[in-house]
Amino acid sequence: MSKLKKASISNREAAMRELRADPEYAAEFVKVALEEMEDPKTCASALLALRTIAEAYGMTKVAEEAGIQRESLYRALSPSGNPTMKTLMAVMKAVGLRLSAVPDKTHAHV
Repeated sequence: MSKLKKASISNREAAMRELRADPEYAAEFVKVALEEMEDPKTCASALLALRTIAEAYGMTKVAEEAGIQRESLYRALSPSGNPTMKTLMAVMKAVGLRLSAVPDKTHAHV
């Protein structure tokens, strides 16, 4: 019996490649994740998305460029993590992104 060749790559690997190859896609991916952090019910999935982008760019490289120990970065971006703004900003910079603000049209101005 001959060995079957793997016909395709995993969904995760495909997503990682796309995140690395397309800065616009990576930015939208992180934008959605950050919006999810506003709701405690979806915060864990938001942290997972941020971890995915860091892994796509190489967790060791991102940690080094962010000035954070790799293990600390894994913990901060775990579902139960609680990263500081400093950590978020450093990770964003390390992957070539930055935060921006937009008006919340659902919020009444005081």
